[in-house]
Order: sequence, then structure tokens, then C-alpha cells
Amino acid sequence: MANTDDFGFGTQIRKSPYFDATVRWGAKAFSVYNHMYIPRDFGNPEQNFWNLINDAILCDVAVERQVEITGPDAGKFVQLLTPRDLSNLAVGQCKYILITNADGGILNDPILLRLAEKHYWISLADSDLLFWAQGVAVHSGLDVKVREPDVSPLQLQGPKSGEVMKALFGESIMDLRYYWLREVNLDGIPLIVSRTGWSSELGYELYLRDSADGNALWEKIMKAGEPLGLKPGHTSSIRRIEGGMLSYHADMDILTNPYELGLDRLVDLNMEAEFIGKDALKAIHRNGVARKQVGLRIEGPALKGPNTTFWSVQKDDQVVGKVTSAVYSPRLEQNIALAMVAAEVGEIGAVFSVEMPSGIVKATVVDKPFFDPKKKIAAAA
Repeated sequence: MANTDDFGFGTQIRKSPYFDATVRWGAKAFSVYNHMYIPRDFGNPEQNFWNLINDAILCDVAVERQVEITGPDAGKFVQLLTPRDLSNLAVGQCKYILITNADGGILNDPILLRLAEKHYWISLADSDLLFWAQGVAVHSGLDVKVREPDVSPLQLQGPKSGEVMKALFGESIMDLRYYWLREVNLDGIPLIVSRTGWSSELGYELYLRDSADGNALWEKIMKAGEPLGLKPGHTSSIRRIEGGMLSYHADMDILTNPYELGLDRLVDLNMEAEFIGKDALKAIHRNGVARKQVGLRIEGPALKGPNTTFWSVQKDDQVVGKVTSAVYSPRLEQNIALAMVAAEVGEIGAVFSVEMPSGIVKATVVDKPFFDPKKKIAAAA
């Protein structure tokens, strides 16, 4: 067994409740996300992809920290943070939202969970939203409490994830609908379970509510799932790019607005409720955007791994944008990418030159998502 002390940059980077278990089960390397370690290598990323789309994988995503909002004005405060209309968000429901600043820039693109009438979790992408929310709360005049609870999610994703869940929780768990949550208990371990996940596949997230149970929870899930083909794994860059799923700091940041990403559906400028960035987003909507996100098919040999820098996108010898996320899809047998380019040249069929470390290659704008554009797999009953 690997010595977990071999991993680490010091005590300032937190370890998840599943850290030791992931090392036991073959994690070979880690990245840092929300100031925590996240497993990024269980051997072969392509095999991890096939495990995900053919069977199921269990991923340590405790890095998806929760911002908990409670108090008499919790609902009003959460609406203040996001341009998505939450007036129809029911208790037990989840929504994908954007958090925007006063300029309309995106600070985070989390999943919002409503656990009770005045109890919400914001399940974070990779940015320090807790500090933002606490700062907004101080000056909001609203009666709310904002904190980070002891909550650590796992992702169980893939076509057989439902069968694994049934083995763990019984037949009743199959009634859980897409983007809904349920409070459950597994042999004395308190959990929130939701039909969500960062994979574009059928999947569930299991939110552990006591980090002391991390090792036991991991082992219970793996024991139940191994006969069904469950493997330990990591979030798949291949599958998420195929599905057009966005990664904060890569495909968007504080200088990106929702309209550049084509996420107009997450902005309601006509609702009565106020939210941070409303005036700025009205102006952007009125004036239009100078750039937009597109999907690219990149020619040349299969990429050996995802890009680690932003590759320049050129047209007629002029830089018109950058590739933000690129990977080779073994299923599509293509190099595929997400890119941010000048809006006037980003039409379907446009041809660009992409400056990669190996040289300049041709790329063509294509529809995205690259696979299952209607999200029928993840939403399947």
C-alpha cells in the first residue's frame, strides 16, 4: 500500500475524508481544487473514460465544498447571488446556477441544493465563493448565516450507477428524479443523495455529512458496486468535453459573462427580484458580445492528454481567440475542444489555425455538445 505521506505540499492543502481510501484503491496523482487534493490519475485516463461510459466509477469530489445558507432571509439572499430565477425552486430540488459579480462576470457555476424551506447548499466549482457570500451577507441587510459545513461529496457515475445505488439503498432510490435530492442513511452514515454529477452520464452524488465516516462510506460503496463493474476513478476530461461541460478557470472566469457561453437560459433579466450584476447583464444583453464559446474539431494526431495552456486560435494570420479545453475522444476518434473566439468569426463551419506545442494545425467549428446534445443519457429515468 502507498504511503499517503508521500503526497502533499504541506498542511495548507486539505485532504478529503476519502483521501487514504483513494490511495489504497490506486490513485497515483492529485491536483488541487478549492485548496484540497483531488485524485486525477488512477492509471489510464482512457480506461477511466471507458469505465465511466460502460459501467460505473466512484470519484472523490470532496473538493466540491458547500456554502451553506440558512436563516429567515435565506431564499432572498440566494436569489441575490444568481441571475437564474429561483422562484420555482422546490424543497428537495437542485439547479445549475451561475454566481455573478457587479460587472456580470462569472464567479462560480455551482449546483444549488434546497434542503429545506430556509436551508440551501451551494455546491462549488473551483473558486473561493464562501468569502464572496460572507462579504455580500455582511452588507446585505438580510438575516442569514453563511458557513462551510462538514459536507464531502462523492460522485457515482455511469450507466450502472443506478444498480449500485439500488444495491446500497434498495428499490425506492430509483424514484429519485434528475436534479432532485433525498436525505438518506446508510448503515448509520447520514447522507444527502442527488441525481447530479459532472460527467454527462447517468449519475448520483452522495454528500457525506460527517467526515469521520469517509473511509467507511467509500468501502461500502465499492463493496456493493464491484460485482456490477464499479471501478475507482476520477472525473473524466474526455467525457466532460464531449458533453460540453464547463470547467471554471479553463472555460470561464471572472471576466467571462453568461452570454459569451450561450448560457442565456440561466439569466432572467425580467424577474422582479434583484440580483448582483443585473444592470451589467442588461447592458451586455442589449449591446451583444464581442466573443463567444464554440466547439472545435482539431485535425492531426490524437492528443496525448488535455491541454495545459491556452492555445492561440488564428484566422488570416490574426489571433481571434484561444482553445480553453482540448482532448482526444477515443469514442469519436477525434480531437475535440472548447474555444473562446471573436463572435464575428465563430459560425459553424469556420476554419481556424490552432497553435499547439507540436505545431500549427487546422480546426473547424462544429456543434457542441459533441455527444448526446440533448443530455438524454444523464436525464434517463
